[in-house]
Amino acid sequence: MTATTPRANASPAKADEAHDHAHGHDHDHGKPRLFGDRIGSVEVLAVVLIALVIFRDQVASALSAPALAAWTTVFVSVLVQAMPFLVFGVALSAVIAVYVPRSFWAKALPRHPALAVPVASVAGVVLPGCECGAVPIAGSLIRRGVTPAAALAFLLAAPAINPIVLTATVVAFPNNPEMAVARGAAGLVVAMIMGWLWTRLGKQEWIKLPRRPDLENVSKARAFWTSMRHDIIHAGGFLVVGAAAAAFINVVIPEKWMLTLAENEVLAILALAILAVLLSICSEADAFVAASLSQFSLTSRLVFLTVGPMVDLKLISMQSGVFGRRFAARFAPATFVVAVIMAVVIGFIMVEMTGKGA
Repeated sequence: MTATTPRANASPAKADEAHDHAHGHDHDHGKPRLFGDRIGSVEVLAVVLIALVIFRDQVASALSAPALAAWTTVFVSVLVQAMPFLVFGVALSAVIAVYVPRSFWAKALPRHPALAVPVASVAGVVLPGCECGAVPIAGSLIRRGVTPAAALAFLLAAPAINPIVLTATVVAFPNNPEMAVARGAAGLVVAMIMGWLWTRLGKQEWIKLPRRPDLENVSKARAFWTSMRHDIIHAGGFLVVGAAAAAFINVVIPEKWMLTLAENEVLAILALAILAVLLSICSEADAFVAASLSQFSLTSRLVFLTVGPMVDLKLISMQSGVFGRRFAARFAPATFVVAVIMAVVIGFIMVEMTGKGA
């Protein structure tokens, strides 16, 4: 049987599917996905609950009545402050993903990759959503013909510099409004640097796009609620885990340990950078967790806020699923290094200009 090209009147979904087959994209129809590709908030919460059951005696002894009250106070305060931003951001992200044509982004960006990168980075301002929504959107942009460098710059910038995230940062740091400015600057610079690095060093074969989510074959209203429900469950679960971890850090870990890390700026920066990767908190909520880590300097907390929306466990997992493991194995470590360096540089400038180190 000879191969045929898609008919002119074929549906967009089938045309995209034929396009993917023509370019060697493997859909793996009928094959079960690996467990590592499907880890979400439900699995994370299940592991946490099992661990709590197994180590219930140790947890009970570690959390005395006053400590438990303090833990509850920190945990609830983080959730109450962060949840409105999370819900609003997810809702707007779903509106843009469902109702704004994806072809708009390809037409709006310059054709030259070096010029498309800064434009795509700044375009992240108009997407008030978390990194969970930015990853599939970036994949769709590449599928629609946007240069990968611009799509990846958008991927990093959207969850880091959008108005919801910056407003949440202002609310979380009422006495340090410069944190929002520094965060926006660091996120924008890192996104552009990584986009330009991809134009010089990236290879197309590192990106392997899977079959697109099947949201175009349903009504827009159903697609909207499906997208929003998925992001709320996924990001909300990680928010609960992050809030619990922040409360745990503030209550259970001995104060002298935290002070030891906080007093050494290098250790503080490395510790909070790694913590941002491990906690995997949604970008609309991480400012409140960072604000609770008051033992640490503003620069180290800026590192936390810069690294988190760009490199964390859930984001690495999603990048592996959307772009392929070869891509994630190269892109995530490079982004981590660039994010830490730029956050430190901008944090130092911020401290020097304002005279505030903590």
